[in-house]
Amino acid sequence: MDELDLRTPVIVGVGQASERITDDDYRARSAADLAADAVRAALSDTGVPPDVVASAIDTIAAMRAFDDSSPFSQALLGAADNMPRAVAARVGADPVHAILDVTGGQSPQRSVTELCAAIASGRSEVAVTFGAEVMSTVRHLAGTDSPPDFTEHFAGSLDDRGFGIRGLTSAQSALHHLVNPPTQYSILENARRARLGVSRGEYLAMMGRLFAPFSAVAAGNPHAAAPVERDADELVTVTDRNRRITDAYPRYLIARDQVNQAAAVVIMSLGRARELGVPESRWVFLHGHADLTEHELGIRADLGSSPAAVAAVREALAMAGVGLDGLSAMDLYSCFPVPVFNLCDGLGLAPDDPRGLTVTGGLPFFGGPGNNYSMHAIVEIAHRARNTPGSFGMVAANGGILSKHSVGIYSTNPTPWHPSTSPSRQADLDRAPTVPFAYHADGPATIESYSVSFDRNGSRTAVVIGRLDDGRRFVATPVDHDDDLLDLLTGDAEPIGQRIHARAVDAGNRVATDRLSMDRLVPPVTPVFRDRYDGLRLARRDHVLEVTLDRPSAGNAVDATTQRDLDEVIGAYCGDPDLRVAILTGAGTEYFCLGIDLEDVGSSMQITRPVNGFGGLSGRRHLSKPVIAAINGRAEGAAIDMVLSCHLAVADENATFALPETGVGLAPGLETLGRLPVVIGRALAHDMILTGRRLDATEAATAGLVSRVAPAGTVLEVARAMAADIASRSPVAARAALSFTASDDTDPSPVDDELMVHADTLEGLRARREGRAPHFRNR
Repeated sequence: MDELDLRTPVIVGVGQASERITDDDYRARSAADLAADAVRAALSDTGVPPDVVASAIDTIAAMRAFDDSSPFSQALLGAADNMPRAVAARVGADPVHAILDVTGGQSPQRSVTELCAAIASGRSEVAVTFGAEVMSTVRHLAGTDSPPDFTEHFAGSLDDRGFGIRGLTSAQSALHHLVNPPTQYSILENARRARLGVSRGEYLAMMGRLFAPFSAVAAGNPHAAAPVERDADELVTVTDRNRRITDAYPRYLIARDQVNQAAAVVIMSLGRARELGVPESRWVFLHGHADLTEHELGIRADLGSSPAAVAAVREALAMAGVGLDGLSAMDLYSCFPVPVFNLCDGLGLAPDDPRGLTVTGGLPFFGGPGNNYSMHAIVEIAHRARNTPGSFGMVAANGGILSKHSVGIYSTNPTPWHPSTSPSRQADLDRAPTVPFAYHADGPATIESYSVSFDRNGSRTAVVIGRLDDGRRFVATPVDHDDDLLDLLTGDAEPIGQRIHARAVDAGNRVATDRLSMDRLVPPVTPVFRDRYDGLRLARRDHVLEVTLDRPSAGNAVDATTQRDLDEVIGAYCGDPDLRVAILTGAGTEYFCLGIDLEDVGSSMQITRPVNGFGGLSGRRHLSKPVIAAINGRAEGAAIDMVLSCHLAVADENATFALPETGVGLAPGLETLGRLPVVIGRALAHDMILTGRRLDATEAATAGLVSRVAPAGTVLEVARAMAADIASRSPVAARAALSFTASDDTDPSPVDDELMVHADTLEGLRARREGRAPHFRNR
């Protein structure tokens, strides 16, 4: 012990606090109150007067509460605006550093590792990390006549790490309702089941046998939210109390979030522990640690496993110099069965290992206190390490959808601090093969995995992960009223591997049992012009279509309805053989278009993006008929997408161009981000994107964003003259030329092939020889 560096980190105190709404002494504690109870317990656990330890704390870290874990979260009863300092004040501490950690079940173990590293480097001497959830109290009191207000304001610095949820979900997942944890994990569970080749019933029994011992541990834990031992059959038998949540899970097999639980850990440098007189019997050392991240769900090679989780355990064990057989206790993160199965599969660990796979009772039975569950596991592992000196225990924590993994190996055996070896291992994982992803899925496909959710009335909704025949993966939902597909996903036959048909629509990807069913339920629509549009005005002049954005009260900004209407109009224009050129302009003289109508976005942050892109232009694969943008005023935001997507652009001399998105927390559209630097140059594009720089018409023309500048008030006249010139030329030649310029092909043969089969080509040559104007007939 004497040879250890005095900066060696050591855990010296651990504590927990909890209450149930059914307890006789239930006090409806706020999260800050309950956390302070846990911190006081941890301070007392050091064997030193709590006030002495509290006054020595220089760093305090809080796990982010579930009601502050995403942009959509809401604290229904309020919360402290600086949780670390709210708790510090309650226990008599005045730390220099206060940290609010990121979202995810990996955070407690990651926090312990981080604070140990800070102590080893000399940046800290005494640190506390804690977390608390009072979701049961919030649910119990939020709807009452006089709910408590837990809002508190505390001054002082706060290192808020942010949500940290990048990679845990995606816009595609949100679009297809793949955001609920039971739905997400059912995808993984079904993929693993299919890989094993077992039936639904067999797999359900496996999950019951896995979790029955967990419930037995919870039954003996005084802090457990559901301290009831249940056998395997009871866990998987659907009843009124154990209702079906998804096709994979009845309620007893998923994390229990209705809890009031808190836990805390006190860490010191070895020198400070000796100085304060902490008994050596309280000391627990972190022998090994690892923090690794899995690929985002949509591109993982195997939906039913996480190599990063297995690698994290192996990395931590290797650092500690012990094998799996050298562990006397372990806690594997158990929000659902598949995270536990994943480690068993990858490590060769038996699901019925006699040492047990939990020390708390697991998230379905002990409880799932938001992001803080593994802090409770660390507390229990520390107790076991002290009770059996020299033994080793492991905590394996998981965040997201088997996404982020933090592992710690603990023992009372003294050990020097070992710096992280995770970065090099992470680089190896990042290089592992991934699956290409399709945002828009069309055509024959195969079911790769799925999840079916059931409401309390038994109604079914589903999410399907599929593979197109070219190997790309996609997310989809069944088309409305396709009971045949829902029956397939919930029936006795194995759905995975079955053939289906996918189709991309504006609301996302849809799947049906086959092409005939898809065409019946989602009939292919040939776009046609309608007599009236709410936000558009249309006019036909000879071979020219004029489209006017007509929402002046919104600056001609485009809402979801106008998006769909524009897409329909551009589609009808492309399919009308009599129309040869289109003009897109805005009503009035002040606005061309202010982009997406942000009033239409709402709190979901889901922006309508048609398959064919903004305005039906930017994502259209074959826009082979010319479109002219007549920019009569301010063009901003996604309107720049439209300008870039049009073949020609002419601006009124008073028109301006700007990208204000970053000023309201958004980013420009993909067309802008991809093409603007190519069109106007990288430096100017970045200036517009990052600072909101506004270009006038002359600057836009000089940069190449527009081809002409029209005198004030004449932009539509100039655009009409351009359109008339285009309409007088061969539409066949124009289409051939535009098709070639829109492709990456450098072989001119397709252009020649297109021209040689049309009469217009011969008519043009004949008219030139005869000295007359050609009469092109678009054939």
